[in-house]
Amino acid sequence: MSEIEPETPDAATIAWNKVASYASYEEAQAAVDRLSDEKFPVEHLDIIGSDLRLVEHVTGRLTTSRAAAAGAAGGAWFGLLIGLLVGLFAEGAVWLGLILGGVLFGALWGAVLGWAGHAATGGRRDFSSTRALAASRYDLVARGGHTEQARVILQREGTGGTP
Repeated sequence: MSEIEPETPDAATIAWNKVASYASYEEAQAAVDRLSDEKFPVEHLDIIGSDLRLVEHVTGRLTTSRAAAAGAAGGAWFGLLIGLLVGLFAEGAVWLGLILGGVLFGALWGAVLGWAGHAATGGRRDFSSTRALAASRYDLVARGGHTEQARVILQREGTGGTP
């Protein structure tokens, strides 16, 4: 069975079929939800983010001890998973020993690998952060001749955004 590729509109088509623009994704999502509540055929809509940028939020300093602690936490979870899987074939006190052993062994190796991984960077990245893509605006675009119908519904509901 072949997979159907979604339409990829060009810039001129987007401008022609644009229902509204919103400053945040949540506002555009709320507009689609409002249209859905009004029984609009939402399968003819796209939310298109424009002017993408990478936002990196610095969350703190990263030292070798913090890297080792983060590695220990991740390793403990992995060790718990392995202990639970192996523990499926054990009974009684042996089961508890496998779980605890998996957590401790995983935490130890996670700490060692976390410490070594951070030490290997040579101090080039001594901070932790989270990354996200963000757009400066989100356009709601309608396909298949449904643009005006969507505009009328959103203007009536007071969630029309900017045209």
